[in-house]
Amino acid sequence: MSDTKGPRQEWIVLAVVCGFLFFYGLGAFGLVGADEPRYAQVAREMLERNDWVTPTLGHQPWLEKPPLLYWEEMIAFRLCGVSDWAARLPSAFSALLMIVAIYLFLRRFRPGSELDGALMTASCVAVIGFARAAGTDMPLTANFTIALLAWYAWHESQERRWLVVALAFLGLATLAKGPVAVAFFALIVLAFAAVRRDRRLIAGMLWPPAVAAYCVVTLPWFVAVQLRNPEFFRIFILEHNLARFGTNLYRHQQPFWYFLPVALIGLLPWTIFSIAAVAETVRGWKAEGRKIFEGEAGLDVFLLLWLALPIVFFSFSQSKLPGYIVPALPAAPILVAGFVRRRTTSNQTVGPAAVLLHALFAGILVMPCFLISYIVLVHRLPWGVGTLAAGVLSLAVMAAIFRSVRGRFGLRLLHFSTLIPVVLSVAALIRMGGVALDEENSTRPVAAALARTEAGATSPLPIAVLQAPRQTEYGLAFYRNQIVSSYDRGEIPEGPHLLVAKEGAQSDLAKVAGSRLVELIGSNPAQHLEYYRISGVVR
Repeated sequence: MSDTKGPRQEWIVLAVVCGFLFFYGLGAFGLVGADEPRYAQVAREMLERNDWVTPTLGHQPWLEKPPLLYWEEMIAFRLCGVSDWAARLPSAFSALLMIVAIYLFLRRFRPGSELDGALMTASCVAVIGFARAAGTDMPLTANFTIALLAWYAWHESQERRWLVVALAFLGLATLAKGPVAVAFFALIVLAFAAVRRDRRLIAGMLWPPAVAAYCVVTLPWFVAVQLRNPEFFRIFILEHNLARFGTNLYRHQQPFWYFLPVALIGLLPWTIFSIAAVAETVRGWKAEGRKIFEGEAGLDVFLLLWLALPIVFFSFSQSKLPGYIVPALPAAPILVAGFVRRRTTSNQTVGPAAVLLHALFAGILVMPCFLISYIVLVHRLPWGVGTLAAGVLSLAVMAAIFRSVRGRFGLRLLHFSTLIPVVLSVAALIRMGGVALDEENSTRPVAAALARTEAGATSPLPIAVLQAPRQTEYGLAFYRNQIVSSYDRGEIPEGPHLLVAKEGAQSDLAKVAGSRLVELIGSNPAQHLEYYRISGVVR
């Protein structure tokens, strides 16, 4: 009876924690950046055409990404209606699936660390952030993580059914973001086989039924989209994969060391324990050599390669964005879970300095999250009662974590005590920062303001932009479900239309408007935008 009661309680804990961290307040603020509204609009257009093959944007083929996210958003839109929060559901469900897979894997192969591993992964800053974004990074990360865990399950158990699972989910990861999933999977597996000096791991991976599972998942769409769109290979493979890595074509250049701080921040609040677990694995590998693979520590080496190789690989890329290394990060909290389990089992703890640093890094999350409205709107921390209260709360959380971990229960309370600042931070971001984030970073309030100016109209006017950022253009396309013209590209509607322009663009607008009537109808100071109603061409 106790054997079933424990897992049942753990499933309840996972459901509550993941439900809050991934799903609570998904629509508290609108879609932000250029990618979220762009992907959502692509999915909407595919749904409206009932076309599951060719992604389109503005009713033109949009072949930059594979279709998995679009398919999932189409399903979400059909079930829940078209909305920004529905567009984020696929990433949230992907993160949930990943956490469940981590829990089940550890429960089967490393019992005693399953709850730690699942909760630690779920509470990482990068996992929470990308789980709440309508983007391709979390679908890739979730399916890639499940593929690698299933492959290691085959390696340890020699049950070939795990190979089929691994290659099937690798196929889904490929449909999430392309060949990068295969490249990293092969890189990690080949490196692990090399350090083990075991060629059978490579041959086993190519078991025909497993390869067939990968082909069944991936080939139908890739063949169909290429047949329908002959330019697909050039756009998708050559431009948006090879050129993105080898050139700064998309203007995302960063220094070589860029991904190291990104990883350390993304692993918060588990950064300190991740460093400790990595250091222990490296020391053990150096001390034991190949003998390390004879015991449970072989998984730690596999996780170390999984964490390190994508970060090193993308450090050489000429184009760098934080999402590139997210598939590597789940390896760290899984590694930490084993680190904690070994110490808990042997009644060991960690030094007070490490616990203090962990408490500091975990507790420090609370302060900026409680002051998010000020940071977003004023771009600085205010000095006053609010800052003092947030600082005191942050210090109290740090003290609670330190005392609980250094107390009689030691590391057994580590994951629960560390969840306190994570939960508080997410709640503060949603409840206290939602309005500010919406006003400062989303086109949703812009679209709502424009709709109010059209109250009573039989149909919305055409829309155009002038010197506005890309996220404004893509956001308007989604929230108004219209093709957005651009004055900057020479796309100036002849008839009456609305214009969203950057503040200070009046002189340029006067040049292109000519004899048209230009009426200022509103503005968004937070985003430095102004709204105009433009009359038709005078003939």
